[in-house]
Amino acid sequence: MEKEVLEYFLPSELLKYFTITKITKKVDTKTKEEDIEIELEEINKIPTGYDSTQYESKGYFEPKRIQDFPIRGKAVYLVIKRRRWRHKINKDEIITNDYSFVADGSKLTQELADFLKGIGRDPGRYS
Repeated sequence: MEKEVLEYFLPSELLKYFTITKITKKVDTKTKEEDIEIELEEINKIPTGYDSTQYESKGYFEPKRIQDFPIRGKAVYLVIKRRRWRHKINKDEIITNDYSFVADGSKLTQELADFLKGIGRDPGRYS
């Protein structure tokens, strides 16, 4: 599935903050059912209110796999990679983007909204 076509199926809110990096069709060898797995990576944009000269991107948290709405009868899974930034001097300070504002009025699935909100509430728990 082409990335440009797939962008019509994903919430536009989601694509403001994440880019599609990989799309995989998976087939269960026993049931012959097909799934679509869409990998999304957070755009490298430091959270609002922080000085970008004081922080450095330090990779990603473990990806989260979330089931989304099916497309053409196929299960769809979003594999989301969230970024983290570390303070250059105080190495214990880790920051992440806060997506708690996304759920209200958004078109994201509830699971995705909960995931994005939950991660943003406690940035220190993943350090």
